[in-house]
Amino acid sequence: MSASIPGNRELPDSRYDLSTYWGRVRHTASITDPSTLLVGKTGLEQAKQAIRSYKEGKISSMTPELWKAKKIVDSTIHPDTGEPVLLPFRMSCYVLSNLVVTVGMLTPGLGTTGTIAWQVVNQSLNVAVNYSNSNKSTPLSYSKIAQSYLLAVTASCSVAVGLNSLVPRLKRVSPSTRLVLGRLVPFAAVASAGFLNVFLMRGEEMRTGIDVFPVLSDSDKARLAAEGKAESDVPSLGKSKKAATLAVAETALSRVLNSSPIMVIPPLLLVRLQRTEWLRRYPRLTTPVNLGLILVTSYVALPLALAAFPQRQRLRADVLEEEFHGRGGEGGMVVFNRGI
Repeated sequence: MSASIPGNRELPDSRYDLSTYWGRVRHTASITDPSTLLVGKTGLEQAKQAIRSYKEGKISSMTPELWKAKKIVDSTIHPDTGEPVLLPFRMSCYVLSNLVVTVGMLTPGLGTTGTIAWQVVNQSLNVAVNYSNSNKSTPLSYSKIAQSYLLAVTASCSVAVGLNSLVPRLKRVSPSTRLVLGRLVPFAAVASAGFLNVFLMRGEEMRTGIDVFPVLSDSDKARLAAEGKAESDVPSLGKSKKAATLAVAETALSRVLNSSPIMVIPPLLLVRLQRTEWLRRYPRLTTPVNLGLILVTSYVALPLALAAFPQRQRLRADVLEEEFHGRGGEGGMVVFNRGI
């Protein structure tokens, strides 16, 4: 993110009001814009240079070009490491990366082998995305990553295979109801395993805590600027396990909020459309129609889900561990990076 670029003058957090849900939706839609994926290394360096010029006072005010530069940097650079997130695992590529996997999991008539294979692929992608976008103040060892990956895959496959075997045994429900339930099996597997995946991949954060920082007042920011320092130069107050637990729980919930409409709406709509005359006449259109439904739903759902909670989360220092009591900044508040 732009906060990782050095300079003694901070950029506005967003051109939208991040204290409101709709403001966060618009902000999230901006940084998850897939067009930012087309910006190469040269374009990223130019965007970083434009932001650096603003922070050094060479640019007096925010311009449309500078907002565009901030959008590119915020969608590409990890806020903790200052390094680009690998392209397939950026949130701006999230929909495209998940599209093929989602279509595969929603394919009607998958056998046990196919179900397990797609769940393994899905959890592999989830592990990569969660690790790439997590809070990096608490490193995760490769052994922990491997352990979390195996547990997440086992959970998703168990749920998917178990439900697939259960639905045909529901003799008291109509065939149409069994069809609908069968189409919802991937949702149950993805939602439960996706929720668990976040906790597994970021469990180390909850065990050791993440860095929290005081919320700076305008006078504090002015003092830092006079000293030639930026907000990023303010030292951490320490690592909080309670802040980490909140960060991980909110991220896990946002994953469920994102996957729910994607795994529910397209398959249910497809069941209805398959009863129409035109799709019966042209059954080869089933896959393209399914793909289109998933794509549209994914792009609508992603910013709505990610905006449920602020990425830079604020809360009162007194609700954290005792060591943070009375050490908050403006209004007794602290701030931390929730991750995405």
